[in-house]
Amino acid sequence: MKTFLPVLLAAFCFSALSCASGPQTTRVSSDTLTDLTGYWNGNDVDIVCKDLINKFIESPRVAQFTAQNNRLPVIRVGNFKNASSEPIDTSIVSKRMQVAILNSGKAEFVADAAVSEELRAEAAEQQSWANEDTAATLADETGADFLLTGAVKTIIQTSGNEQVREYDVTADATDITTHRIIWSDENNEIKKIVKRAKTKL
Repeated sequence: MKTFLPVLLAAFCFSALSCASGPQTTRVSSDTLTDLTGYWNGNDVDIVCKDLINKFIESPRVAQFTAQNNRLPVIRVGNFKNASSEPIDTSIVSKRMQVAILNSGKAEFVADAAVSEELRAEAAEQQSWANEDTAATLADETGADFLLTGAVKTIIQTSGNEQVREYDVTADATDITTHRIIWSDENNEIKKIVKRAKTKL
């Protein structure tokens, strides 16, 4: 009986763990289309960023700047606003655009405002604590030519249990000195029809 009890207890524990209801995870390829809710998702980011990045890279005005100044334009990423009805993290859009444009060799980037503040604080601290030969030089930053900004907006139509969601994503590159917009474009390819189950009375 003493030997049987531990075996019975172990079998019960194993059964309980096996029957426990928990989350089930299935790994999928990063390019797999997943749209569970009808709201903004990773696939939408891919579509929008690919389109806007290509438009920027192929822009005649960007090429004109490079030709006239004999160097690549220097860009700082500004604020990408979420003007939609959803909690969208627009920093994903701006970061992805920055990485792709930088890797294309069509432009150079300087740190955004938040990172610049950290860098300046570090440089200032080095004046007191770092070796003179290795301390960062103050007021020797590379100035940006353009500020890259944008916004994500939604247009929503609802009728009964059916809803149409449209996403309009804009991006602008503005001359920091003159405030002239040298490049502006948008993507409004994302349009979804979402049907909700009818509520049973």
